Amino acid sequence: MAIPPQPFGSAGEHRLQQELGTADRAARFYDQQVRRHLTPEMRDFISRQAMVFLATADSRGECDASFRAGPPGFVHVIDDHTLAYPEFHGNGVLASAGNMTENPHLGMLFVDFTHHHVGLHVNGVARLYTDAGLRSRHPGLPTDLAPGRSPEMWVRLHIEEAYIHCSKYIPHLAPAPRPTSHDTMRPKDSSYFTGLRAPG
Repeated sequence: MAIPPQPFGSAGEHRLQQELGTADRAARFYDQQVRRHLTPEMRDFISRQAMVFLATADSRGECDASFRAGPPGFVHVIDDHTLAYPEFHGNGVLASAGNMTENPHLGMLFVDFTHHHVGLHVNGVARLYTDAGLRSRHPGLPTDLAPGRSPEMWVRLHIEEAYIHCSKYIPHLAPAPRPTSHDTMRPKDSSYFTGLRAPG
């Protein structure tokens, strides 16, 4: 006998919905907006996004929020149930990927700040792959996402739920070129939050 799919949402959110009287409204949202796979509209939306916010937690439930960016489509939709994005060399901490080795649940939030002012949540179970390892399974992965750099690894996500983040409080941000003149008053990244010194 097939096991029926579990209801969307956590026990905690369902408990609060009952306490605050929002259970009926939440049930309509789950029914109308939440999917267990990507719709064609979601796939198209992801292909246009140049950034995504990540949420991970370790085995103790201690959380980390992070951010990834790249050319539109750097988060690659493999199929309706699977997407992947590359991890490049950074500061060596590997906080997000490290959490995934302990707790593979990954939350992703894509936000369109410039055109339709809407967001897309994609939650699921992540697995880490080498570049060669994932390409052997999915040869259609994009190349040259960062000229001169190769991914240290890929994160492959099996999607469990995807749903809208409404536009009500998403601000409008106008794209602008990065300033070309170097701000001599700005500290280096390594000391930006840890020891700002007055210019000599």
